[in-house]
Amino acid sequence: MVRFLARRLLHFVLTITAASFLLFAVTEFSPGDVASKILGPYAVDTQVEMLRQRLKLNDPLPIRYIRWIGTLLGIVENPLGDSSTGLGLVDPRGNRYFGNLGYSLMLKEPVIDVLSDRLGYTLLLAFWAVVFIVPLSITMGVVAGMNEGRLIDRLISMTAVVLTSLPEFVVSVGLLLVGVAWLGILPGTSPMNLGSKWSIGTQLFLPVTVLVIASASYVSRIVRASVVDTLRRPYVRTALLKGLPRWQITIHHVLRNAMIPPITVILLQINWLLTGVVVVEAIFAYPGVGSLLLQAGLYGDIYLVQALSLLALSVAVGTQLIGDLCYMALDPKIKVA
Repeated sequence: MVRFLARRLLHFVLTITAASFLLFAVTEFSPGDVASKILGPYAVDTQVEMLRQRLKLNDPLPIRYIRWIGTLLGIVENPLGDSSTGLGLVDPRGNRYFGNLGYSLMLKEPVIDVLSDRLGYTLLLAFWAVVFIVPLSITMGVVAGMNEGRLIDRLISMTAVVLTSLPEFVVSVGLLLVGVAWLGILPGTSPMNLGSKWSIGTQLFLPVTVLVIASASYVSRIVRASVVDTLRRPYVRTALLKGLPRWQITIHHVLRNAMIPPITVILLQINWLLTGVVVVEAIFAYPGVGSLLLQAGLYGDIYLVQALSLLALSVAVGTQLIGDLCYMALDPKIKVA
């Protein structure tokens, strides 16, 4: 177990390092000079060149990447906070601390403060979505798989296929028409205002519902296919021939083995919920990470885009590690030596 975890953690670090370097290179070589993006389109060439020299942007890419990582780890001071640059960027924690992701050029605030405000709302949205997605998709998939070819299987499968094929913005508009325009019982936006006449739960209802519809219908199809495949295994047929109750076969023989493939899909949905729900957050004006990434990209906020992309990479690689641990718990035949 210890050796397995050590290998997976080493793989995690190497993957994050390689991916972060590619991320840094892509953002650094995106259209427009970094100094020009910081100063804006109306800066003169002398100002751009002066800032480029103070930030040492003429150094080779590997050196700039190491300096970026050093700033993130708190080893190197962030030059953006230096008063000599004239940018007016101030961080109350100073220019050297662990987790220093730079400054948001759009909001003129430290990136870590901007993320802390938005990440909490995204985690709240993802939590309630997962609370409904996991049991609903597993229940639908197991019921459909255990009744392969029957009427209930066809109804669940047809419903799941139809809902999966609908884009998120179509589902969002449909729910807005019903809940807001026709019935008038739900808010049209979800800004998460405590002083609003709508409760927090009411403001969460529409975005959570859209995410559940978009994800649970897809995951249930994967669960159904896995259950159908597991039911055809010899050990399930043996259990049936022994006369074991159907519920006992489902719980002890089918569920545990059938859940191995869907685990990967469920973890991918968690990654999507944390960093990829741009459309849903934009439609409902939800103050999460997804809408923040869209705003940062449109504004050209390079440091905020780097931070959000690095967060997405960390979540993606971290879910792989969690998936390996889940495989071990579900299937004792997986060797970790």
